[in-house]
Amino acid sequence: MNKSILLLLAFITSNLLAQEIITPLRKNNYSKPASYDEIAVYVRQLDSISELITTEVIAKSAEGRNIFGIKFSSSQFGSNPSKVKVLLLAQQHGNEQAGKEGALLLMQELLKAENRYLFERIDLAIVPQMNPDGSDSNSRRNGNGMDLNRNHLIITEPEVIGLHRLFDQYLFEVTLDAHEYFPYGETWQKYGYRNNSDLLLGTATNSNVSEKLRGLSNKSYLPFIKEFLGARNVSNFIYSPGGPPELDYIRHSTFDINDGRQSFAIQNTLSFIQEGLNGTDRFADNIKHRAESQMSGMRGLLEYTYRNSKKIKSLVARERAKLVQDHSSIVAIQSEHVRNGEKLHLPLLSYSTGRDTLVIVSDYRPVVKSIYDVNKPAGYLIPKQLKELAEWVDRQGIISHPYKPELSDKIELYEAITIDSIDFEGDIVVNPTLAVKKLSKAINPDDYIYLPTNQLKGDMIVIALEPKSMLGLVTYKEFSHLLKKGEPFPVLRVIKK
Repeated sequence: MNKSILLLLAFITSNLLAQEIITPLRKNNYSKPASYDEIAVYVRQLDSISELITTEVIAKSAEGRNIFGIKFSSSQFGSNPSKVKVLLLAQQHGNEQAGKEGALLLMQELLKAENRYLFERIDLAIVPQMNPDGSDSNSRRNGNGMDLNRNHLIITEPEVIGLHRLFDQYLFEVTLDAHEYFPYGETWQKYGYRNNSDLLLGTATNSNVSEKLRGLSNKSYLPFIKEFLGARNVSNFIYSPGGPPELDYIRHSTFDINDGRQSFAIQNTLSFIQEGLNGTDRFADNIKHRAESQMSGMRGLLEYTYRNSKKIKSLVARERAKLVQDHSSIVAIQSEHVRNGEKLHLPLLSYSTGRDTLVIVSDYRPVVKSIYDVNKPAGYLIPKQLKELAEWVDRQGIISHPYKPELSDKIELYEAITIDSIDFEGDIVVNPTLAVKKLSKAINPDDYIYLPTNQLKGDMIVIALEPKSMLGLVTYKEFSHLLKKGEPFPVLRVIKK
């Protein structure tokens, strides 16, 4: 029997076997979400019957459970430079079960013969369960009590470290972070309405992210996915937190780079968040529909990526090159949500009638406007004695090297004159008044680690290390001691002429 016939028979056999393997949720007759142990078995089963799949453990959770990364490719993953690399991750929050279930459904769906065409242009990695510790106890945080989706800047948790190492290894062009939202709170009940869309879809909002990538997300992807989901009876809207209307403003999510979507977007990645409607019990209520909706959103992203692969590949490459090559850019480190004159027609469910309706939102702030910029320096000098910063550099995978001073280098330091505060999306963070001084005495280069900003994480480095940044390291308790009134800030700026 010749080789082509053998390959065809193997393909048919694996396709039939894939349909016999059902997700844990379906095995449980949709009575409860999949447990960690059930997921481990399911992943191994699919891996064993398909040549498309390679599974690896990208990290161990805080309590020692495996974080699985499942790679789909028709060739060696990441080896074909023409393919778009896509990363889907789910369940950073343990009490948001349906993203995980949607990812498990998608894995089976992708093994169907009619979907194999996707892998002509896509290499896909799926991390279906970022937080197995929180999942089995149905709690938001991981085993260390940390909210993983607020950890992508300080990056202290093993689950987040493993995810970013996976990203750094392949530099995915497209990412999607699957979550669920819970609209059943008392404030909205008193208002008389609540969100009721199966999926809310969010794009990158930090103004430092490439304007062209943000434009592609908002003007091309969002209309496509709206139509794709509508054809499958999955109700959807753009992710619009805040409110209720007239009590609080409505915006399009945070611009903070400490969450999964923005942490990848700040590296000029086409990066999205998908928020499904949670159950009333934050667990198994309506889980079948929730899982299928999540899967549809993920499948829609893959279809969009397939159809626009060349455009995505070339645009991401160009915009990332600008990050590395541009030495004179400015970086927004304080921003605010502002109006642009538009009113939002927000689809909500009326508690009194039980019907969907549209509420017109006047205090709608869709634009993120910078209120404080800094010029990007050539790099930053971190004292080696500050182990917490040196370890942060290592966890983030930032390119660093010994500092070799040049005669034309100018080294600047900040001194905190006062330390006030500023409102950031309802939270109060530090807002120092700074004096900028030229360093008057020579430093010993051996005492410092040099972080050049002409790298993919260059804007992230600026946002993290500037002491006036409302998104920076000093806003976290682990690093707040670095900023002291009347004392020099220990991180130095290097300006090259």
